Amino acid sequence: MQNQTIIQYFHWYYNEEQNLWNKVAKEAAHLKKLGITSVWLPPAYKSNNAAYDVGYAVYDLFDLGEFDQKGAVHTKYGTKDEYIKAIEALHENGIAAVADIVFNHKAGGDELEKVKVRTVNSDNRNEFTSDVFEIEAWTKFTFPGRQGKYSEFIWDHTCFSGVDWAEDLKETAIYSIQNYLGEGFEKVPSTELGNYDYLMFNDIDYRNQAVINELKYWGEWIVETTKVDGFRLDAVKHINPDFIIEWLDHLNQKYNREFFVVAEDWNVVDIEGQLEYIDITGGRTQIFDSLLHHNFYLASQEENQFDMRTIFDKTLVQIKPELAVTFVDNHDSQPLQALESYVEFWFRPLAYAMILLREQGIPCLFFPDIYGGIYDDKDNEGNDVHIDLASIPEVETMSKLRASLAYGLQREYFDHGNCVGWTREGDDEHENSGLAVLLSTGEEGFKEMEIGKKFAGKTFIDALGHREKEVVIDQNGLAEFHCNAGSVSVWILKTE
Repeated sequence: MQNQTIIQYFHWYYNEEQNLWNKVAKEAAHLKKLGITSVWLPPAYKSNNAAYDVGYAVYDLFDLGEFDQKGAVHTKYGTKDEYIKAIEALHENGIAAVADIVFNHKAGGDELEKVKVRTVNSDNRNEFTSDVFEIEAWTKFTFPGRQGKYSEFIWDHTCFSGVDWAEDLKETAIYSIQNYLGEGFEKVPSTELGNYDYLMFNDIDYRNQAVINELKYWGEWIVETTKVDGFRLDAVKHINPDFIIEWLDHLNQKYNREFFVVAEDWNVVDIEGQLEYIDITGGRTQIFDSLLHHNFYLASQEENQFDMRTIFDKTLVQIKPELAVTFVDNHDSQPLQALESYVEFWFRPLAYAMILLREQGIPCLFFPDIYGGIYDDKDNEGNDVHIDLASIPEVETMSKLRASLAYGLQREYFDHGNCVGWTREGDDEHENSGLAVLLSTGEEGFKEMEIGKKFAGKTFIDALGHREKEVVIDQNGLAEFHCNAGSVSVWILKTE
């Protein structure tokens, strides 16, 4: 079995001349060579601003770039046909397609409705700050461009628990919709701000059985229409977990398979929330290890002051490795985005070594680290900022090494505040497998590490090319491995 490796195949500002779906199709064979086993694609359905939106301001789940709605037929990434061809190209190369699913909210309603609401305290959503009153809100979704094709379901105010805009008042607030489902918000995993059910736009209410039925039907439609192999679930801490459980169980039972699912439960404070979500959902999903990302970010900022012996402490990959999807950065943490915490460039190869070449967790690469990314936007103060995210050549090399050599018994050498390492002994299934990794956040590093007696007398070289001198393994399977200051070296068997 080949190690699993995911790539997030987009970033917030994707702006290349070639549309993304066509790029996926063109690059599928290259991704296979990199050892990629799954590609996480961005939201493919029509958003409030069809041609430009990243995809998270969901308008019509059934419009994959097929209907003239919200200003265009195509989405930011292309058309429905191009999306399906991209998935076909991935499948031809033995790569799974993971669809990004946004179930928390909808945006861009087609018609106004008069809705009874109460305002809530934005810092404590359990606290009402008004009596019941009426507003006009964009809560009716009729999808006139689609005209009932695929589904005739009409979304109205009974499908939502809250909105943030009153059209008649021209005012922004958190308005809790008062209807037969209950006067407050649903119970969700996150108790931040009292109750973090409401995040943005029109918040979907999963106390409405008609909504649940429609989205279960849509799940069948997206699987049968596109042949996707799994799902990335957006913002799960804001969504009723009972619905997530029901939706996933429905699809797994319907198609008699276990879809790959990874959930975004962003938390950089403590591990308890993620462990609680795993418990609530019975371990049905992988979870992105945002705490490990945060440790990478801190280490890159603190340089040699960060104690590398603690880099995995209280992270999901340490406590529940079988459910951890590890990553260095994503579209939310990249520069100028909402959760900006971008790992410094000097540390990125070190961080990737720690997710790609170890036994625990399933790593997820980030598009700019392979392809780069150049864009402009404004910062929080309104200043124009130019961003140039350089590609990291070591990432491609280490991704290939993960697929071919990162197997077998793992020995740990996390015994120094700046210089840490590990070895993999290899296995019989993968020819020449086995490797040793050493990294330093301070000065040049060296460490004696055991890689296994089967390598006695064998010569090892640095696959990243940072160290020229070769290393010979002694009769006990030991050798002294080296790395440069603020760098990482990956030692592999020298072959003719």
